[in-house]
Amino acid sequence: MKVKAVLGVALFALGMSTTFAQEMSNEEIVERIKPYGSLHVAGAAAADAGASAARSGEDVYNSACVACHGSGVLGAPRLHNGADWQPRLDEKGLDGVWQNALSGINAMPPRGTCSNCSDDEIKAAIEYMIEGI
Repeated sequence: MKVKAVLGVALFALGMSTTFAQEMSNEEIVERIKPYGSLHVAGAAAADAGASAARSGEDVYNSACVACHGSGVLGAPRLHNGADWQPRLDEKGLDGVWQNALSGINAMPPRGTCSNCSDDEIKAAIEYMIEGI
C-alpha cells in the first residue's frame, strides 16, 4: 500500500512539473537556464583568444611558472639558479627535464599550472628558466 502511495505522489509531482514547464515560453526557459556568470582561471587563455602566436618562455614563466619556480616551493628549481638546475640537467638532460614538465614530477602536476601550453611553450619556459646557468 505504501508503494502505491509513493508512486501516486511521484506521478502527481511529475505531472505538476510538466504542466509548469509547458506554461513557460521559450524565452522564459532560455532566461531561466542562462549562465549566472563566468569564470576566469589565472594563466588560462581566454576562450575568445583564437589561434594566437606561441608565447615566449618568459611569458609562460611569468603567467604560470613563477608561483613555484620563483621561490622554490616544494623544491622547485628557481629561475636562473644553476645550483637548482644543474644537477637535474646533468642527470636527465634538457629533454628529460622537459619530459618531466610535460608529465609532472613530485609535487608538480603535468604541465605545471599551464594546461593550455603547447609542448614547445613548456620547453621555451624551461629554456628561459635555465638561461645563463
